[in-house]
Amino acid sequence: MKKLKEYIEQAGNVRPSERQLRKLHENPFYAFIHFSPNTYTGLEWGTGKEDPAIFNPTELDCDQWVEAIKSAGMTGAVITAKHHDGFCLWQTKYTEHCIRNSPYKNGNGDIVREFADACRRGGIKFGFYLSPWDRNSKYYGTSEYNDYYKNQLTELLTGYGEVFHVWFDGACGEGPNGKKQVYDYPGYIELIRKYQPGATIFNDHGPDIRWCGNESGSARYAEWAVVPKELCYLNDNVQTEAGPLEGSLDVIYNTDTDIGSLENILYSKGLVFCPSEIDMSIRPGWFYHPNEEPHSLQRLFDTYLRSVGGNTTFNLNIPPMPNGRFDDRDVQRLKELGEKIKTEFSVNLAEGAKVTAKETGFGQAAIEIKLPEQKKISYIVLRERIGQGQRIESFKIFGNNPQRSIFDSSTVGNMKICKVNTVSDTVTVKITAARGEPLLAPVEIY
Repeated sequence: MKKLKEYIEQAGNVRPSERQLRKLHENPFYAFIHFSPNTYTGLEWGTGKEDPAIFNPTELDCDQWVEAIKSAGMTGAVITAKHHDGFCLWQTKYTEHCIRNSPYKNGNGDIVREFADACRRGGIKFGFYLSPWDRNSKYYGTSEYNDYYKNQLTELLTGYGEVFHVWFDGACGEGPNGKKQVYDYPGYIELIRKYQPGATIFNDHGPDIRWCGNESGSARYAEWAVVPKELCYLNDNVQTEAGPLEGSLDVIYNTDTDIGSLENILYSKGLVFCPSEIDMSIRPGWFYHPNEEPHSLQRLFDTYLRSVGGNTTFNLNIPPMPNGRFDDRDVQRLKELGEKIKTEFSVNLAEGAKVTAKETGFGQAAIEIKLPEQKKISYIVLRERIGQGQRIESFKIFGNNPQRSIFDSSTVGNMKICKVNTVSDTVTVKITAARGEPLLAPVEIY
């Protein structure tokens, strides 16, 4: 029993790196921009055989992109510098399948540079996606491809200023020779750490941010940032001993509904800090299709509540039109989303309220917030002091009736937005289980 308690306390002290903590606190909501020859062919995955002559965004306006992104409350953006078709939006030295051979600016354009500059002018962070799968490269599927890829990665890491986020996916198709590529992720990570040490890296298996397991905006009931190293093996910052139970986690994957729970981590060979990212598009497709409409405001807002408000980050894609501008319908929806978020979380009723807190046992605590008068309450926001670790396993929230909870849930993490519908002058949060002393920031009530 003593060993189990010590292990649980170790799990409660697994901490984020400085770059992870900065990402969670400063940039939990950011944009994705899918733009490539697919924008002109109507495909989602290009073939790599597209003629660069089709790529010509005659009205490109990266400042318009940035202003629309900011209007939603996002603080950064990630552009598809290269998608699976291998077409590069910058003046790369390593392939002719790039913007140099397009009619855009007579072959002299560099959309990565235009976008990076617009981000800096607009005061948001710049990031990029460089697809490891390249359906155009003759090297793909050979030992030479990783050097080719690292050369392009180095161009992007060293030529466009500060980068806040580098995005990889797990797509790995067959190359021209029928072979799949073995990606040198450790080598890619080494380059990023060398040239952009402050950048977080997204990949199915870490090292900094992991895939949530779907592209529909869905979130788990319990989302842990502390997970077994068997899942995020690209994260080498293992912070605990092996779990007290003998067994294997070789089948664990991001699509599992239960990843960081006690039942799983007891079998792990060590734990790492690696929160998840929810990525989805504002439309059904990732690239622009004129017949598609943006998702409803309610769906996007609900996704925000489940992601940023559910201990994950939110990467929302907005695809430019063939002319290089965002569709007015998407621009309007982004503005509406930003206004909705501001309106719903504008007045914190807990400010100045009387707060009483006490521990009630190992891993348990209670916090009572007494308001001056009864108020209609829509949201209660909880935040762990995530820099010290993620600890809360379960909690309940009560209003005026101490016998009937108004919200029950599991994890808290960086932020938990609890959507309620009650009228009360008292809010009591009871932490029913935690991996050590629960460390909550001041509770917010809206």
